[in-house]
Amino acid sequence: MPLRIVLVRHGLSSFNLEHRIQGRDDLSNLTEEGQRQARRTGEALAELAFTAIYSSPLQRASATAVALLASHGSPLAPVFDDDLLEIDLAPWSGLLRSEVRAVDPEQERRWREAPETMELRRADGSTYYPVPELLEQAGRFADRLLARHGDDDTVLVVAHNAILRCLVLHLLGLPAGGFLRLRLDNASISVLNLVRGEGGRPSVQLESLNGTAHLGTALPPAGPGCRLLLVRHGETDWNREGRFQGQIDIPLNAHGLAQAEAARAFLAPIPLQRAYSSDMARPLRTAEVILGSHPGVPLTTARGLREIGHGLWEGRLESEIAAGWPDLLAAWKRTPETVQMPQGETIGGVWDRSLEAWNRIAACLDPQETALVVAHDAVNKTILCALLGLTPADIWAIKQGNGGVTVIDYPRGATAPPVVSALNLTAHLGGVIDRTAAGAL
Repeated sequence: MPLRIVLVRHGLSSFNLEHRIQGRDDLSNLTEEGQRQARRTGEALAELAFTAIYSSPLQRASATAVALLASHGSPLAPVFDDDLLEIDLAPWSGLLRSEVRAVDPEQERRWREAPETMELRRADGSTYYPVPELLEQAGRFADRLLARHGDDDTVLVVAHNAILRCLVLHLLGLPAGGFLRLRLDNASISVLNLVRGEGGRPSVQLESLNGTAHLGTALPPAGPGCRLLLVRHGETDWNREGRFQGQIDIPLNAHGLAQAEAARAFLAPIPLQRAYSSDMARPLRTAEVILGSHPGVPLTTARGLREIGHGLWEGRLESEIAAGWPDLLAAWKRTPETVQMPQGETIGGVWDRSLEAWNRIAACLDPQETALVVAHDAVNKTILCALLGLTPADIWAIKQGNGGVTVIDYPRGATAPPVVSALNLTAHLGGVIDRTAAGAL
């Protein structure tokens, strides 16, 4: 089993409620609602046995950790680490957001549009860049965590919005420019899996991001701009058997239909205006089931969303592929961007056609519209890698379980950088941890 890192943002604080800048000053405390959120988060994580718990020492985070552990039942006490302190926004701390806009309009604009370029001035007159500095801080914490923990450990980290985003960026190998592409709400749960690789650098998989269903909110609240809900189709018999499906049109099995029904119930309260699907049977049937709670929403198929063509590998077990193409299979697992499937596709080709289809869908949406998009593992992974700033070499860094739901927002229109507001939500399938069949593509 990999090293599992569970990230939790602190519950609702007094400054969150007042829309004040918090930073790392310890002036904000956990509200009554924040205490409730912390307890609910502990209950949601009850199935996990933690090896260690790390927390920011600031009171809104430390109080969240204590309340969470009490409801979880863990005998462990949190270890407080200064490298989990929130971003240093000292000149703005305690100010309302409207006041920041008035006193420092240029840097406030940078904070909203390109925070990695924002420059602030300390009390001693020196200037600094808060987000790049925070990314370095996240790296120090990650290095210590990896030195202390290995395979089979499950570690809980309770901290703040910006530092947790930087921790995700660091572990994925992304620059500070990706800061705005991630969203973490109060008391949300995110999960990463790490496996030690050659040369000491771990392979990292982002299993889920910003889960809030345990708080009674299926999806993070939508803001201005359009929203797309990306869903992987339900399970098939070949998923369960570990066969490479590719473009052979295998239908959902009974469990896959149940997953589609669970996604339907989960998304039933969410208004939908449009729906799109790969033209293959398994995603199309998943989309039809979900739309059972949204009568009248038009469903359009897109050939560009078809699963990767595995060519001669299709219908085969991994053991059969290993016997016939051992070197190519090893390369597929290690460097997927280099592999040409025998009589099939490359991941680069899938990247190009799936992104073309995705961008076309996003561009046709009006502000405030929400669209459902149902596709496949490799297709979803290429889309998400591109949206996060990753490359075709990184498709194994993103998990997409059967029936999982991902939320993409375009807060400033479909031509602006998107925000991954939630990734691979699976609470509707039976828990915070993704227990859906991994299956072959």
